[in-house]
Amino acid sequence: MTDSVTILACQIDVPAMTRGAERTAHMDRVARAIDFELASNGPVDLVVLPELGSLDYSRSCFDRLSDLAEPLEASPTIESLRKVAQTNGVAILAGMARQEPGKDAGTDSFITQALIAADGKLAAHYDKLHIAQFGESTEKDYFVRGDRLLVFEIGGFTFGTIICYDIRIPELSRVLARRHGVDVILHPTAFCRDETFHTWQAFATTRAIENQVYFVSVNRAGDDFGDSMLIEPWMDETVPLRQLSTGEEFARWTLSRSVLDHARSSYPFLSDVRDDYESLPKAMLRE
Repeated sequence: MTDSVTILACQIDVPAMTRGAERTAHMDRVARAIDFELASNGPVDLVVLPELGSLDYSRSCFDRLSDLAEPLEASPTIESLRKVAQTNGVAILAGMARQEPGKDAGTDSFITQALIAADGKLAAHYDKLHIAQFGESTEKDYFVRGDRLLVFEIGGFTFGTIICYDIRIPELSRVLARRHGVDVILHPTAFCRDETFHTWQAFATTRAIENQVYFVSVNRAGDDFGDSMLIEPWMDETVPLRQLSTGEEFARWTLSRSVLDHARSSYPFLSDVRDDYESLPKAMLRE
């Protein structure tokens, strides 16, 4: 176990695209940028890229998922990042559109974060459990939901992964924290500046404090996106919010074991959570 881990949050520019070759060229550029950042400023423990970081988040792009979605076993996105992981000895959590054979001889597409281990091998993946369909989101027209969690350990810290709209379902973060003991919830996102954007910080802060975990939200860059943020396990007027602007940026965020321990020992409310609330009797007033 270590006293701290450092995350490289990659708020990357993502160009418009409709062809697989454009996706691969984009990810090759991102891989070079990450490699340069690590070579210039030293190692980190984990690199995190945004939701669907390999693709433009648009209906015109999603209409071409037959060309742009990738199987895990032969993924150009993973291949672009594999050497970066090996060269720098760093794990990478990368967003992509994943495809696999579906029902009735069709193909299903998933919003996926692939975990590439420090040796360059694909270690695991998480498919988004809750698919958004409001504001600028049209995901249910193109993607299906996943059916499993992703929990992993680096440097003695336990990480759980959720994606974008998953933040609005408190049960998911609660299970990761209470049942699986995560210290950090990673939240790759494609939060667009529509009518839902202003609620993002409130949700992230709530999920961090109510579960006493670090909450790491990594968005894509751009005037319609941006604002990636790190929320600590306790936030008040003495704890500054660490938040990016809208441009492409590679931010190093160090997470401290002592900060976690202090929050959990100073405010031990999780020890008072009951195992069962649904079976409690209720009093009702009927008029």
